[in-house]
Amino acid sequence: MQVAQVNSSPYNRHMIVPDLTSIAYFALVPAAGCGARMGGDASVRIPKQYLPLAGHPLIFHALATLCSMPRIKRVFVVLAPQDDVWSRHDWSVLGSKLSPLFCGGATRAESVRNGLRATAAQVNAQDWMLVHDAARPCLAPWHVDALIDAIADDEVGGILAVPVADTLKHADAAIRIDATVSRSALWQAQTPQMFRHAYLRRALESHDDLDGVTDEAGAMEALGFRPKLVAADTTNLKVTYPLDLLLAGWILQHRKEKEEEA
Repeated sequence: MQVAQVNSSPYNRHMIVPDLTSIAYFALVPAAGCGARMGGDASVRIPKQYLPLAGHPLIFHALATLCSMPRIKRVFVVLAPQDDVWSRHDWSVLGSKLSPLFCGGATRAESVRNGLRATAAQVNAQDWMLVHDAARPCLAPWHVDALIDAIADDEVGGILAVPVADTLKHADAAIRIDATVSRSALWQAQTPQMFRHAYLRRALESHDDLDGVTDEAGAMEALGFRPKLVAADTTNLKVTYPLDLLLAGWILQHRKEKEEEA
């Protein structure tokens, strides 16, 4: 690996010049949260990533897709240090690619940062990290392929996203509409979000307070980078509320039926 010391733009500053013959792809899935917005009694709540969905824990489905991708070398899942639910499930069917890391933080960004620290000895600086939400169980192989195909030669990285379809309203302090926001250039971010290990770690390490970092692209943007948007579709939804779980179950069942018909 070469590092060029150039001080003109974020694209050139400490730029990694990769050896394209040795680039590898890794997935990192932060899964240390509790899923507070799913509701229920917090004292007995099952962490969202372990909620039952189509015969498996919710997180299983995304992990299965990532582990099945030939181009992905290893799949790291970042769990809370005190997680005692992971070991109750059998993950062996996913194969040897799966590597749990019990180093999760208080926020998603902290978990990603901790995961990048923990994997530094196994991943080269120029290797690509595909960071995926544990709560997006409907990730499909074609989503992953589209992202890798679009970003593999990019100097910065990028994310899956969909153009905003709904009309957006801006509210005032009284929760009344004070403006209609143009949606012409707005996209809804999804995951995976794909960046080189060294860039992403540097971006997250540069923040003293990670509470305001809601995704990896935002951390990269804060350093002046402009990640690429890769069009996905709305089936790659995030399970945030109970109704989302029902919709995710329908999507997975529908895909299974289509595969059986083929």
